[in-house]
Amino acid sequence: MGNKMGDNMEDKTGQNKKGLNIDGIAKLAGVSRSTVSRIISGKGYASPETRQRVLAVIEKMQYKPNAVARAMASRRTNSIGVIVFRKTQPIVSHPVYGKLIDAILLAAESLGYSVFLKTDQEMSLRSTDYMLEKRVEGLILISRLHKNVIDYVKKFDVPYLMVNGSTDDPDVIHLVSDDVSGGRQAAAHLFGLGHRKIWILAGPQDHRSHKLRLEGFLAWFEERGVRQGLTVVHSPESDFEHGRRVMAEHWDDFRRQDCTAVFATNDMLALGAMRELADRSVAVPDQVAVMGFDGTDHAAVCTPSLTTVQVDTQRMGADAVAMLDCLVRKTGEPTRLKEYECRLIVRQSTQKGK
Repeated sequence: MGNKMGDNMEDKTGQNKKGLNIDGIAKLAGVSRSTVSRIISGKGYASPETRQRVLAVIEKMQYKPNAVARAMASRRTNSIGVIVFRKTQPIVSHPVYGKLIDAILLAAESLGYSVFLKTDQEMSLRSTDYMLEKRVEGLILISRLHKNVIDYVKKFDVPYLMVNGSTDDPDVIHLVSDDVSGGRQAAAHLFGLGHRKIWILAGPQDHRSHKLRLEGFLAWFEERGVRQGLTVVHSPESDFEHGRRVMAEHWDDFRRQDCTAVFATNDMLALGAMRELADRSVAVPDQVAVMGFDGTDHAAVCTPSLTTVQVDTQRMGADAVAMLDCLVRKTGEPTRLKEYECRLIVRQSTQKGK
């Protein structure tokens, strides 16, 4: 059997023409047979050192069991993983996360990457294991993360970065909007319109964006000594229904405070509050102005259209892929923190008589 096809043939034990099989590789690398199988298949854990040793033997002995092993030896799969850590649905149709994922998919396609997308409601380690089994070349982690997840990802020799999240780990590259500045822009806008009694509907404070937007808004007023007219109420979630519900639950307080404006830390909360105002025959903006944050499509098409602070999810998603590509190819070391400027968009909900 001297033809070329025989050069790549193997029997059921994984032995090729040269007589080298998985057991032989394991012996040369000083590891178990199961360890070699995990590394070749890409399924299961192996330390970076062990992986390097086994691949070195495979390359030196020119062992070629199948296409997967050849890809392992070349260390290129041209795929990346995206994990969205979020407790509540939806994800892909979410007005912010959906746009972010769209931007990532488009950028990845332009650079020749396929994308594995996974959602994780429990912030577990299983999503990372799934991506490692797929042998992705890099990871984009979206939203807030616990330290144990970061620590786990760091064990593996896989480049990664975080988008729209937060961490105290100085080694993590993360891309975020400048939410403090955006909160300050919102405060300046409402103050400039003459509003001094403002009802603030704040989303979950364990989420970086909601926390910093609130901080920026409050700080702007504090610096001018006029915070006494602000009332903060908290919502456990950041969707439309919670915006409406929290507004209804606090209705008596809202009327008692005689507030002339509502600021919500995202558009969906603002839209929910605006619906409750409409149902109670309160005219927006003539009686109460309403303002959100994110710059979602919903804000532009509702009636009245919603004044908001826009987050540049398009650039954030595209840059995340470009920066991860640099890490994968080892062609540069991106900055550890990249912040994106937010932009005030003034619409009908804060403009009386328009």
